[in-house]
Amino acid sequence: MKASPTLTNNLQAVLADLIELHIQGKQAHWNIVGTNFRDLHLQLDEIVDAARQFADDTAERMRALHALPDGRSSTVSKSTALAEFPEGLISTKDAIERIVAAMEAAVGTMRKVHDEVDEEDPTSADLLHEFIAKLEQFAWMVNAETLKPTASVTAPDEK
Repeated sequence: MKASPTLTNNLQAVLADLIELHIQGKQAHWNIVGTNFRDLHLQLDEIVDAARQFADDTAERMRALHALPDGRSSTVSKSTALAEFPEGLISTKDAIERIVAAMEAAVGTMRKVHDEVDEEDPTSADLLHEFIAKLEQFAWMVNAETLKPTASVTAPDEK
């Protein structure tokens, strides 16, 4: 099978976002400060590793379909849907908000192109399903660091 220009462009959009997510994850990893530093530092490496693997899987799928992936920094910077990550030290709370937003933007691109990808190549759509599930799980887990509980629990003897 040979990818159409539409399939190529859709997979390229996913690739650009995954490369940018990897870069932003590393930027956050190196520059976070504050509460729960170590936990977030380690979580960011998990996200970075997944984003790198997903980018590689996407690029290799593109090559299998005779499409040419473009991972050059100039291409990624002008085509990614992710907002630019700030320069300098960033608090763990702000980093969480930025990384969750980046993962949600990458997932948004995948959901946006999904139906056209699936119509032409269900195998590529299966990859998107895998990426979406994992990135949404990461977003939930990282974001849980900033959420406030909604239940209050009292000990039985305090009633």
